[in-house]
Amino acid sequence: MRKKSSQSALSYGGCGLLTKLGVLGMVPLIGWHLTLAAQKESRSPTPKEEVKTMLAKVKWFGHATVKLSGSKIIYFDPYQITHKDQADIILITHEHYDHLSPRDLEKVQSQQTIIVVPSGTKNLPRGQVRTIKPGDRTVIEGVEIQAVPAYNTNKAYHPKAAGYVGYVVKLDGITYYHAGDTDLIPEMKNIYPDVAFLPVGGTYTMTAAEAAHATADIRPKVAVPIHWGAIVGSRQDAENFKKLATCEVQILTKVE
Repeated sequence: MRKKSSQSALSYGGCGLLTKLGVLGMVPLIGWHLTLAAQKESRSPTPKEEVKTMLAKVKWFGHATVKLSGSKIIYFDPYQITHKDQADIILITHEHYDHLSPRDLEKVQSQQTIIVVPSGTKNLPRGQVRTIKPGDRTVIEGVEIQAVPAYNTNKAYHPKAAGYVGYVVKLDGITYYHAGDTDLIPEMKNIYPDVAFLPVGGTYTMTAAEAAHATADIRPKVAVPIHWGAIVGSRQDAENFKKLATCEVQILTKVE
């Protein structure tokens, strides 16, 4: 994993202050947005061919469902799946119905599929299940996987104590970060992905503006907005994120 060249100019403490004031979101925060814009201008854009290569084997099926294809097939949070597939690994970020859906799991798993869920999950799915907690690292079928914290800071839907997770996965030389359902949290400053899948829909997760702030901390080569277009979040949230983010952003077309 690569190292950051410099620490973000936006401190997490500053974000906390804005949250307490109740003004985070798409409310015009001129100084804050200008800081993000300045960081974006100061960074060299990721070459288009490199972005194309990193996303060539990524598919987004709506909401938080992402598929990685390569030497292994990996799904994150399969939900509202309309096709059949055979995943090698399925990574579940938490037990809410739109992330841990037994009906959808059955559509993309085989007898050999390994399913990873947070250790506190109450209703474990069928199959080869392994549990994980924030901070754990493991290797499955040659794929390096790390569980990282995912939680809310200003709402109660995803408490830190629940042990919900995001995942950092290294597949075929590319490091992917699926943030799960989370707010902007200080642990993000210790994550160094090539590709970041970040929720932007608000209500239960980060807003577009908060997710843009996260790109300043994470510094991925490219970010993909997720958790929009179903239940909460809209195309406009994804577009707003693209405008504010400090890195290259690709808004993927949902695969039906």
